[in-house]
Formats: sequence, structure tokens, C-alpha cells
Amino acid sequence: MKQISVIGCGRWGTFLGWYAANYCDIDSVLMYGLASSATYNALKNTRQNEYLRLSDNMFLTSDMGEALQNDFIIISINCQNLRDLAKQINAYPVEGKTFLLAMKGLEQPSAEILADVFLSEFPTQKVHVATLGGPGHVEDYMKKVPSAAVIDSYEPKAQDYAIKLLQSDLIRFYYGTDIIGNQVGAALKNVVGLAAGILDGLGWYGLKGALMARAPVEVGRLIAFKGGNPASVYGLAHLGDYEATLFSRNSHNRMFGEMFAKGERYGKLAEGVDTLRAVKAIADRENIDMPICQALYKVIFEEADIKATIRGLFERSLKKEFEPREK
Repeated sequence: MKQISVIGCGRWGTFLGWYAANYCDIDSVLMYGLASSATYNALKNTRQNEYLRLSDNMFLTSDMGEALQNDFIIISINCQNLRDLAKQINAYPVEGKTFLLAMKGLEQPSAEILADVFLSEFPTQKVHVATLGGPGHVEDYMKKVPSAAVIDSYEPKAQDYAIKLLQSDLIRFYYGTDIIGNQVGAALKNVVGLAAGILDGLGWYGLKGALMARAPVEVGRLIAFKGGNPASVYGLAHLGDYEATLFSRNSHNRMFGEMFAKGERYGKLAEGVDTLRAVKAIADRENIDMPICQALYKVIFEEADIKATIRGLFERSLKKEFEPREK
């Protein structure tokens, strides 16, 4: 009997469990949540959330030890809580197990990619880690709208295992070739989503094209600094996720930005907010030129005037769009 576990019963984690239970060659899925969590208890009591109903081969537990008995475990939680979760997991015998990190973000304030955060908390046990990135909203998947995503890892065997286990006609998974670039790109697309939402909130739709063109340039600088391939920014994890993040009303990050620009509060988790803090810290410390992120930080955290700050981006010194190729 093939069983996997999912740690995290939020929108994305619950969907991934449902997807594995209904689209993949998996017999059952064990969903883990905190016994004190309202989300977990709602699922336990009703077996549904606002997006889907749990299938009969999905089971719930608040026992971490039970959840960690399976060899393949998907993690979908607030990425800022990942380090604490990894420490908790390390207290159990998990040698040789494979974990798929299904969140997108950088740890704040370290700006570390999530794969490195997780692995650093297993000093004596060997675990395998893969990461998931790319477009896709639960609302669309539940309408059977297909999409594509990318799975990456430091270990080709772990990557291959995860892809072959989860491949289906609903989601086509590609083999990533740059875990650093894909992790940074996936994290920063949420930050770009905040900016897109602010433009929507201001009614400055015409600037979204410029945002889409220029944001990958500065995200590529951060990827290069961290040792990845800046060209990865044009893959599924970053640019390939722009439609779902910069335009969809289902995007939490875009909605946060739109409501922020209108002076309203968005109550759901927008991972890009904490990631923006991490980006600001590393850009300042390492002198990385990231003008869009710097302007966004001033607006969200320093109460800078939104319109004046965005206009300030256009008052920077004139420069070429691309450097000429050497002959």
C-alpha cells in the first residue's frame, strides 16, 4: 500500500493531498495539522474546506510521529515557520525519508532558500529534499484546468522520485536544473505580485508590462549573487508564474498589494511580505541593485507615499535596457 503524508492543512497543502489521493498512483494520504488549529479542526469535523471535500482515501492526524512514518512527506506551511518545524522533525527517526517543500519564500531575516534552511537542521540524519515551484491555483485545478510546475533538488534521485510519484494529466512536472535559481525565483515572484497588486489598486495597469520586463532583471541579480543561474528567472518558478501571481484574483500576494494601495487590510497570508523583508536586508548588506524591491519596501514598511515612490523609479538616471553584446 502506497501512502504519503502532507504536513499543513491550509489551502495549498490540503489541495496537494487531495491531488495526490485522486490523480496519482497513491493509495492514501495522511494529512497532519496542529490539534489547536482551527483549519485542522474544521477539516476533521466537516471533511471539507471552501475549495474541496476530502476524498475517502484521505486521513487526518495531529500526531507528528504518525505523519512521519511515511517515506514521502509534502510540507506546506508558512515558510517562516520551516526552521522550527525541521527542528521538530529532527527529533524523530527520519533517516532516508524524502521531503517535498511546497512553499515559496526566503527565510527572514537570513534570506536563505528554504531547502538550505530545512537541511541545516538535520546535522546527524540524512534526509532528502526536493522543492516545488511554478504556477497553479487551487480554484483552477478544481475546475480541471491543467498547468505545469517544476521540481528541483540537490539530489537527482530525490527529484526523479518526487516527479514520477506526482506526475499526472492535470499537472506536468519539469525537472529543474538550478535549485538556487528556482527557489529564489519562486520566492521573489510573490514580491513582484505585491507590486502588481499595488499597480492594480492605483489603476496604473499600463505599468504592469514594465514590471514584468524589469523585475526578472533584478531578481536575476539576486540569483547570481547566491550562486544560481540568473537565466532560471525565465523558467516556471518565476516568470512562468507571473500570470497566476500578477493577474489572478486568486493570488494572495496580488490581492494584498491591491488592497494595500486602496488603504484596506488583507487578512490572508501573503508570503511575499516576509520575503520582501529578507530581500531588503540582503540587498542592503551586499549592495545588490534591486530598485523595485527597495521601492516596494519603502511603501509597505516605511509608509512612503505610494504614487511618489513609484514615480521615483522613473526618475532614476537613464540607462540602456540591455547591455550590447560583445562582438
